[in-house]
Amino acid sequence: MNNYVLDTSALLTLHYNEPGSQRVEDILTAALASATGTALPGVRVFGSFITLMEVLYRVWKNEGEAAGRKAYTACQTLPITWVQSSPALLELAASLKARYPMSLGDAWIAATALQCQAVLLHKDPEFEPVPDLQLEPLPYK
Repeated sequence: MNNYVLDTSALLTLHYNEPGSQRVEDILTAALASATGTALPGVRVFGSFITLMEVLYRVWKNEGEAAGRKAYTACQTLPITWVQSSPALLELAASLKARYPMSLGDAWIAATALQCQAVLLHKDPEFEPVPDLQLEPLPYK
């Protein structure tokens, strides 16, 4: 089983069709094929609850409220299992935030990747100092 967590930057890469968007699309296509039984099980995709908020506000800020809400709704239709907050995830995110220079949102996303034992697909160098994270970087801007 190949598990992935999509950072907000990965979903925005897809939304804006930036370099790396094909990789994001390929992972989501594989996850959909696994989930629907049209391919051998093997790919699962997870997302942090905070990513939904980040997509909503970033697209809203750049393109307006209607576009932000449309992007938020589109994220919910993707073959992504959305991971919600829990006490264990909160403690893991807090420990990452305390030990590494990263934003609060990135701490939640990194904790989600660790909890799900997943590769974190991202465009954010803030994740690189965390030794236990499995990372797959997309092309940085």
